[in-house]
Order: sequence, then structure tokens, then C-alpha cells
Amino acid sequence: MRLVVLQSNYIPWKGYFDLIHDADVFIFYDDVQYTKNDWRNRNRIKTARGSQWLTIPTGIDAKRLVCEVELIDPGWQRSHWDSLRHSYGQSPFFGHYRPFFEEIYLAHAWRYLSELNQHMIRRIATELLGLRTRFEDSRSYSLSGEKQERLLDLVRQSGASHYLSGPAARAYIEPARFAELGVELQWKDYAGYPEYGQAHPPFEHGVSIVDLLFHVGPAAPTYIWGWRDATALRS
Repeated sequence: MRLVVLQSNYIPWKGYFDLIHDADVFIFYDDVQYTKNDWRNRNRIKTARGSQWLTIPTGIDAKRLVCEVELIDPGWQRSHWDSLRHSYGQSPFFGHYRPFFEEIYLAHAWRYLSELNQHMIRRIATELLGLRTRFEDSRSYSLSGEKQERLLDLVRQSGASHYLSGPAARAYIEPARFAELGVELQWKDYAGYPEYGQAHPPFEHGVSIVDLLFHVGPAAPTYIWGWRDATALRS
């Protein structure tokens, strides 16, 4: 069983969904320390004036877990929706996905950041990208230890045979510890994503998944993982 463990992010970039695609089980790891102004509460979109941050206000309390972050003022929801509408309203597939995102942003008053993030990620992955990965939450496990020890306990309890991680985790993951568990550690490579007809050049890969969806629509999976199959066939 291939496992990915990640904190939930706000409308993540395509690489996040590439990891979900590669996993049999994806565990949201939101009962860990919240880091303000990280990917948990913000992401970038393309606009006529360049890249723009969409940031959810989360207050100044630093001593919170990700799953404890409350969203006090719902005004950001209308603001973010208006930004998406203004930036992508003329994109080829904005109308196709408008009801999906409009319902998320305008039909609910989200109380917790983790609840919002997980809801959006699950629905984008399953409904818009066609993924069948099983989603779980680390809070459903009884974990012990701190930092890497806690993560290893989660991996052990999950029964995973393979653990897939993004390259940033090389800074703190010790491969030998996974080998001791009999778990094969694999590193995700984000290189090679093809460009698409993105408005407002120059092209940028590191923006929210909404940019890809609004520009290429149902063909989005081809630009996240499908291109690898085409490359393999040509080699």
C-alpha cells in the first residue's frame, strides 16, 4: 500500500494532487503545529498584474494545531471568490467549474481552516480529477512521540509498504528509520510538467490548481500525471 501523509493546504498546486494520484491512501496530517502564512492558509493565482496571493486571515495566535485554526470573519470568502472571478472569468473553462467553486465559497460559512481545506481537496481530487485515492485523517489514529517519531508511528499503524514524500521533506526525514519499519521510502519528482495556455505570461507552474482547471478543464489530469504515460510511449 502506497501512503502519502501531508498537512492540508488551501487550494494547493498541481503537485499536491500528483501526490494524491500516486497514493493508495492519503492521510491529512492536521493535528500538528500550524505555521502562519504558509501553504495552509494561502496560495497564488495568476492575474493581469502578475502572481497574487489569496490569503485566508487566521489571527495571530501561534500556539495552535492546524485543525484548531478558526476562521472568525467569513468576509474573506466573498473576496477570494471575486478575485477568482475577476482573474479567470474569461478563461476557457471558468463557466464549467463556476457552480462548483461558487457553492464552496458562497454557500457555506467555514469555521475551521482544516475543514475547508480538506473538503476542497477531497472534492477537487475525486469530482474534478477523477481520483479514487482513499482519504483519511491522522486524528483517527492514536499516535505517540514527537515530530519524526510521531510520523513513523502513523506510517506503521497505517500498514503501508511504501511511503511517498515530496522533496522538501529530505531536510528532516531519515531514510534509515523507514527502512527499519520495512517501508520503502520514495521521493516525488515534480520535474517535467508540461506548460499549457496560461493567461498573463510568463508561465508559472507554482500556482493553485484552479489555474490549471480554468485553463484546460477536464484535460487537467493530462498536465499533472497523464503526460508521463505519453512520454513513456515515445521513449
